[in-house]
Amino acid sequence: MDTVAQSIRCSHCGAPVEFNPGEIIATCKYCGFTTVIETGQAFTFEHSLILNSFNPASVETPAKEWMTGGFLKPSDLARKAKFTGKNLVYLPFWLVSVEAKSIYKGIFERISPAIVKEGTLSKEYDWLVLAREAAEFPTREYEVPLQGKIPFDFRSIEAFAKLLNSELGREEAIELTRTQIDGHHRFLLQQDVDKIIEIKTEVTLDQMIYLHAPIWFLKYQYKGDEYQLILDGATGAAVKGDIPTARF
Repeated sequence: MDTVAQSIRCSHCGAPVEFNPGEIIATCKYCGFTTVIETGQAFTFEHSLILNSFNPASVETPAKEWMTGGFLKPSDLARKAKFTGKNLVYLPFWLVSVEAKSIYKGIFERISPAIVKEGTLSKEYDWLVLAREAAEFPTREYEVPLQGKIPFDFRSIEAFAKLLNSELGREEAIELTRTQIDGHHRFLLQQDVDKIIEIKTEVTLDQMIYLHAPIWFLKYQYKGDEYQLILDGATGAAVKGDIPTARF
């Protein structure tokens, strides 16, 4: 069953601002004003935009370049692939700048006898959180091209593109950042210890940016099967792509 979009009035221009159930931050497509849906008040955090560099025709160029690179891809992939879908979506992200410190104790078992090791892992991150709860997007594989960041400008959104609203508020994004960094540090500590006994991760917030970034979702057919390729709309770099299995 399709979800029915609801709407509120933009407190800046009065135009209807549509949103779907679960979305909590919405942007007016007429004036670009960003609103917190629950309160109807203005969104007070920095809202930025990464500009898109491609149209439905030109986006085939970086897609073909991806198809020709790498030894795992069939040699005729770029020549025989047929594009069946090209969708530009501006995804909402929280960029959370933090300093993270994990104090840990663990057991190093790669020598005999095993020894107990204690230490501190400290790192600074610009941690990217996708502001959609159910979307399947490889956030950790995507590096936002921040050098192209501008203040959000609704006039720069193409008419054929889809702009998604946020389903995560500030506090939810911070908590998710803490959880994900703790898991990341546990992974990194596998280099030093084989078993973690204790770990306490503290995350100190520096700043947060809410931004929309252009992502191309491409579908292509190759020898009767369909595959997906996700491209960064600013740079054309591949974020993730399905590679056909070579047939002999």
